[in-house]
Amino acid sequence: MWQISSLARCLRKDCAGKTQAIMAKDKEKKVKECGSKAAKETESTSDKEVNELKAQLEAVQKELEATREELAKTKDSFLRTYADLENVRRRAAQDRLDLISSASKDVISGILGVLDSCDAALRMLEEGSPERTGVETICNNLLDYLKTKGLEKIEAKGEVFDTEKHEAVAQFPVSDEDMKGKVFDVTQTGYILAGKVLRYAKVVVGI
Repeated sequence: MWQISSLARCLRKDCAGKTQAIMAKDKEKKVKECGSKAAKETESTSDKEVNELKAQLEAVQKELEATREELAKTKDSFLRTYADLENVRRRAAQDRLDLISSASKDVISGILGVLDSCDAALRMLEEGSPERTGVETICNNLLDYLKTKGLEKIEAKGEVFDTEKHEAVAQFPVSDEDMKGKVFDVTQTGYILAGKVLRYAKVVVGI
């Protein structure tokens, strides 16, 4: 009888131990399953956030690219408009200069006849006479004023004949070899206005 009781107690202890071991394993298994599930959920949440961030980044990059293209178009349009305005400004300035130059040219061209009369008067008046001195003073004052407007006299006598500045009206035989092909005499003085020939000097060329 005593042996049966001892055996029963042993069986109960053994069953209790096995039961605790099984419960511990079940608990460990559940803990692992919960940890695995939590890890999967965390991983899933992390992947979702990464994908959302990637999508947002792509959207921002597309918007930035569109902004750059729009900025490039705006800059190109601005440069074209600025260039057009600069061309208009330059043309307007050039037109004003041409108008002033044309008006000045017309006025000075009309005064050349007065200068021709001065030259003719000086040729007729005696050197050193009071009359010649008075005419020279008037002519020089007029010429000095016209120089301030860009008028220059073409120096021709003794110079090599130059079709860019001289107009040959006659030829004259010369004995001096150095004067051949050069201006022997000037029949009408030539003038340059603002760097351009206003009137060619009419000359006699030595041959």
